[in-house]
Formats: sequence, structure tokens, C-alpha cells
Amino acid sequence: MTTSPDVSRGRTALVTGASGGIGRAVALALARDGVRVAVHGRDRARADATAAALGELGAPAGTFLADLAAADGPAQLVEEVTARLPAIDLVVAVAGADTRTGEAAGWSFERKLEALLAVDVTATGTLARGLGHWMRARDGGTVVTIGWDQAETGMEGDSGELFAVAKGAVMAFTRSLARSLAPSVRVNCVAPGWIRTAWGENASDTWQRRAVRESMLGRWGTPDDVAAAVVWLASPAASFCTGEVLAVNGGFRRA
Repeated sequence: MTTSPDVSRGRTALVTGASGGIGRAVALALARDGVRVAVHGRDRARADATAAALGELGAPAGTFLADLAAADGPAQLVEEVTARLPAIDLVVAVAGADTRTGEAAGWSFERKLEALLAVDVTATGTLARGLGHWMRARDGGTVVTIGWDQAETGMEGDSGELFAVAKGAVMAFTRSLARSLAPSVRVNCVAPGWIRTAWGENASDTWQRRAVRESMLGRWGTPDDVAAAVVWLASPAASFCTGEVLAVNGGFRRA
């Protein structure tokens, strides 16, 4: 029986959505752990900035540009990665649609749902499945997806409903893909809670107080908190973990 190799020094990872926020934090944390990181982004300048930061930590594994909201974007990214890289050991599917800041914040519920389904669900599934099977046919590896801690408990309002649909699907998919790819590829999900990304930095006082109140640790989480969980799941320390959803939420509590 084959066993799943885990990310360690000398291995290669692909991080989607690595241009900023949680994706960038994950890419940098892996690089500090000695992993060669291939950067995916939609914007050339931002992706190149992450790649430059990775270059200061070691040898980056390349930059891949793709619009994962486009119908053919995810499949083209899989094709390009498998053509350009001899092998990868880890896929971290962080890329997601931002429907809470900028122009998208004013979109209708239906348009936001369409964007989340395209990027968070369809693109994540296509990439994780395509690259996961590619790794299984070689030497195995690890896949980490990104969920949401309240997808299984529920949260009121449009955002709660939207993210329950999208991230609930990702979490269920993760459990099934883990069964499909076992034993040579481990598949797990990190489910963040209140993380201070771009939206959190500019959220109203009401949301600021709520995020702190609903954490048993009394603070917002950071992208680095999520990145640390990803690094652990990709390491030999988690070699007996697959099909799991790990909440990173400061001990979420209903207040």
C-alpha cells in the first residue's frame, strides 16, 4: 500500500489566490518552511509581487495567471500547471470570489451567488480534483481547501446564506475527494472564522465588536493564523489526517 508523502523541504506547492490576503499568507508561510511555491493569481502585478517576496525566501516555482471565474479558467490552469511543472506535492485552493468589498459589495444576491459558485465551488472542485488525481498517479501528495466555520451552524443575513451555500459545498466535497484519492493523497479543509482580511479591516464597529465577542480568545483571527493551520495539515505531523475540516476561529461561540 502506498502512503501519502507530505510537504517538507524540497517539495513544491501551488497556492491559488496567492496575490493577497489568506492566499499570500499561505504562500509565504510555506516558503518559510522550505517549500517551493507556485503562485496563482488573476492580476499580473499582484501575483508578481507575491512571487518577488517568495524569491527572497527561496526558489519560487513560477507564476500562473488565470481567471477562475471564467468557464474554461480552472481547466486551463490545471493544464498549464501539469505542463509546466514536473510534479507538485501540495495544492492549496484559497482563491475565492470577493463579494463583500469594492463594486461587488453592491451586487444583487443572485449575482453574488453566481460568482461564489463559479470560483469558490466550481473552480475549487475542478482544481482539487484534477491536480489531486495527477498527484495520485505520481507519488501522491496533499490537497487543502478553504471552507467557513459557520457553514454547518448557520449565520443570519445575505452573507451567511451565500457563504453557507458555497463553503458548505466545499467542505462536503473535501470529505468525498479524500475518499476518492486515499491513501496516496490526503485532502483536508481549513474553515476560518472571523479573519481580518480586507473586509475586516474596514468593517463597521458593530462587526468589529461581534468578531471579538464571538471568539473565545477575544480577538480577530489573522491570515497568518490560517496559514499556520495549512502548513500543519501539509506536514508530516498531520500524516494521519484526511477528510477533516479544521476550524480556525478562536473557539467560536454564540453570544
